[in-house]
Amino acid sequence: MMKMTREEALRSLILRIAGVFAVVFGAGLLFTFEYPPVVSVQTGYRGVALEQNFHPARLETLAAANQVPAPQDPADPDAAPASEVYQNVQVLGDLNENEFIRVMTAMTEWVSPEQGCTYCHAEGEELSSDSLYTKVVARRMLQMTRDINVNWQPHVAQTGVTCYTCHRGKPVPSQVWFNEPGQPHARGVLGDPAGQNQPAMLAGLASLPFDPLTPFLTGGGKDAGIRVSSDTALPSGNRSSIKQTEWTYSLMIHMSESLGVNCTYCHNSRSFRDWGQSSPTRTTAWHGIQMTRGLNADYLEPLQGVFPANRLGPLGDVPKVACSTCHEGVYKPLYGVSMLKDYPELAKAGGITGVPVQPASPVAPEPGPAQTPGSAQPPSSGQPAQ
Repeated sequence: MMKMTREEALRSLILRIAGVFAVVFGAGLLFTFEYPPVVSVQTGYRGVALEQNFHPARLETLAAANQVPAPQDPADPDAAPASEVYQNVQVLGDLNENEFIRVMTAMTEWVSPEQGCTYCHAEGEELSSDSLYTKVVARRMLQMTRDINVNWQPHVAQTGVTCYTCHRGKPVPSQVWFNEPGQPHARGVLGDPAGQNQPAMLAGLASLPFDPLTPFLTGGGKDAGIRVSSDTALPSGNRSSIKQTEWTYSLMIHMSESLGVNCTYCHNSRSFRDWGQSSPTRTTAWHGIQMTRGLNADYLEPLQGVFPANRLGPLGDVPKVACSTCHEGVYKPLYGVSMLKDYPELAKAGGITGVPVQPASPVAPEPGPAQTPGSAQPPSSGQPAQ
């Protein structure tokens, strides 16, 4: 067997490395890129790249996953009030007995089709009993649903929501989230990744901060300073850092992935900050951010002492909602099909306790200067920070 010279050995090594690189690169092309055809939908003026790109196979999968169940048969309006027939009816007492049973039947189909009524009502006990935590949570979720449909029409419009919007036939919605501890990392200044380079589904597997939801979608009505762009060439009063900007990018990627759209669904790429050049969907999204913060603060986080330990997250927090909880990858939940028209009982203000029962006045964002980070209120122009 002939011995290779140094040059031949070096050439052989280079070829092997090139071969490995070609295999890795080819695998990346094979499993990363989407293959034609791709459908482009123009959503704004020509020439400004306001368009959305969809893959037909992906659309077929999403369409199949967003079918709505047939509505329950209408209820006979001639019946006694539910609050007079049943005990401990705290939310739906403004319905008659038949309407009440119809909503309960629908909830069972939407939330616990396999477990049945006993998912919330303990077997062998009176229906009025609150011994199961699931009933306590379900009552609060009914209040939340009515609150959304009554007070958050700037976001949900007349389409509204029902239990099925999030649950889709499961006791626990598939797209709830918890505070994440992050991956283990070395301690100390040199070992602090600042939440980055830990790929997470919430951030679209990007190298951006892995948990964009805790700082932006909790905390009630407090402004989280999402908006970081300046309206001047040089920063004048806007001290947002690159690190802050990356947290915002992480949230935007989460919203994009949740709705199955790209940035230009809400923004005009020639001027991301300018509300006047953005599409109306940006205003809808702004209201959605405010709504999500409020729902987490008013309805879910107060249930900390109600959920058992096995239903809490790795850091002991309750499940919370985000954009993906309702949207599940499509620009409108259930592709905009309104189940609320078949269940107007869920759009009444009665039974909403601890939150305003009067519809909130729509607040439309107006063009204005960038938000100064740390400010608790929008700028004087009325421009929202987002």
